[in-house]
Amino acid sequence: MKTIYFNGKIYTGELPLVEAFAVEGNEFVAAGTNEEICALKAEGDETVDLEGAFVCSGFNDSHMHLTGFGNALRTANLAVHTGSLEDLLGELKRFADEHPIAEGGWLQGRGWNQDYFCDVDRMPNRYDLDKVSTDYPIVITRACGHASVANSKALELAGVTADTKAPDGGRIGIENGEPDGRFFDNAMPIIASLIPMPTKEDIKEMIRLASKAANGFGVTSVQSDDLDTFKGVSWRVIKEAFQEVEAEGNLTVRVYEQSRFPTFAGFKEFVDEGNVTGVGTENFKIGPLKMLGDGALGARTAFLSRPYADDPNATGLAIYSVEEMNAMVEYANDHNMHVAIHAIGDACLDRVLNAVELALKKNPREDHRHGVVHCQISRPEQLQRIADLKMHVYAQSIFLDYDTKIVEARVGKELASTSYSWKTLMDKGVSVSNGSDCPVELPFALGGIQCAVTRKSLHGGEVYLPEQAFTVQEAIDSFTIRSAEASFEENRKGRIAAGMLADFVVLSENPFEVPADTIKDIKILGTYMDGRKVYGG
Repeated sequence: MKTIYFNGKIYTGELPLVEAFAVEGNEFVAAGTNEEICALKAEGDETVDLEGAFVCSGFNDSHMHLTGFGNALRTANLAVHTGSLEDLLGELKRFADEHPIAEGGWLQGRGWNQDYFCDVDRMPNRYDLDKVSTDYPIVITRACGHASVANSKALELAGVTADTKAPDGGRIGIENGEPDGRFFDNAMPIIASLIPMPTKEDIKEMIRLASKAANGFGVTSVQSDDLDTFKGVSWRVIKEAFQEVEAEGNLTVRVYEQSRFPTFAGFKEFVDEGNVTGVGTENFKIGPLKMLGDGALGARTAFLSRPYADDPNATGLAIYSVEEMNAMVEYANDHNMHVAIHAIGDACLDRVLNAVELALKKNPREDHRHGVVHCQISRPEQLQRIADLKMHVYAQSIFLDYDTKIVEARVGKELASTSYSWKTLMDKGVSVSNGSDCPVELPFALGGIQCAVTRKSLHGGEVYLPEQAFTVQEAIDSFTIRSAEASFEENRKGRIAAGMLADFVVLSENPFEVPADTIKDIKILGTYMDGRKVYGG
């Protein structure tokens, strides 16, 4: 039985728009004029009048953390209480009152950003959190996920003192000779490892919650980093959780697992058990080796080739040694896996490009699709190297909503002038997909599309490098066609065409017609996966 959708404005992946399309089973069977598609109607087929609504392929968030998002949905949401330190602390107190902390439990929150504080000009510290409580441990994670703050009770439980050494790729904050409760990158597990680990059932509930929330933003596919979300939980348990949610019929986004491993030994074990790119189903399959190369710009832990312009004593953190990064990339390349490596700072990007180049020299692969996640701070010659190496770039244009306010102050005018240069990469023939890095940001694809087109914050302000602006078509494609290319699935998803998976989103307005700075205000009327509505009335 087919379903005929007509009287719409349909972006198939090509212009001009068409009026109608048909779905049979879980695939599109045709798209065209009302007359052409309605002529396909047979006895028993259903028809849906779109009443002029806009339809495109479902959004594919090419880099996020689905289980991390689900976990964040169960903790204090500090992203909407980060206008001041006072508001942040008030929300923690409110959350604790509404969700009493059981014996052995922790108060957790995520989403704060000290750059938005109007009452202090600093990160929170242990003493701030002590005002909420010293009776139970508290830890709050910065929006970027690369810094956290713990209260004195948490430090006591962890045994952290001024003499505690941070692991390589991490930093412990010290102020006046004492730990200040701040932890960065590889030092964060010192605290996080003490938090009671979720069960498999907990993780399954996180997956369900996050999948449904993503559907509300028109997202039908995610490329998600999950296997190392909880340091005390085996990747096998998380993989089983996804597979069981899929078997239940409750996995309402397709998951391409960006498989992150902090050590070569762990990654080798994973591969040796048969987990390589493409293994799995259309709903859950193994994707690339994911590596976290450095920190984040907001926390000043992104690894730069020169000192931070606003902190001459900092250059950021490299998470891996050169030798370990090279070895892991080589092993992935040799075992027919692609890699997706987080690189925000230009010094980290140098290491990533060198590692990929070395691996391909040893074992050339024509269509490897090795990629850089974020690719934010960059120099012109690095952009050319990405193109020469035929790499993929996983951009997050939604980051411009915040980063336009800080990038020049952080890295200086020279580096800022050649950074976030995703249009330059596209012009060089590089496939550039788009995503949110959720829960760093919400999986707000329409907001990401707007930022890609306007090159400024969602709230207005100055345009950052206007020559890097995408067209509306390029921006939509970055969340559909290009994201499908990131996962070797461009012949199966990302367009409305015969034989493609029937994943699509219905919008209240046409992004090609509305003012660019109102794209974010378009409503999601319906989200469909396999031709089945997973969001909307």
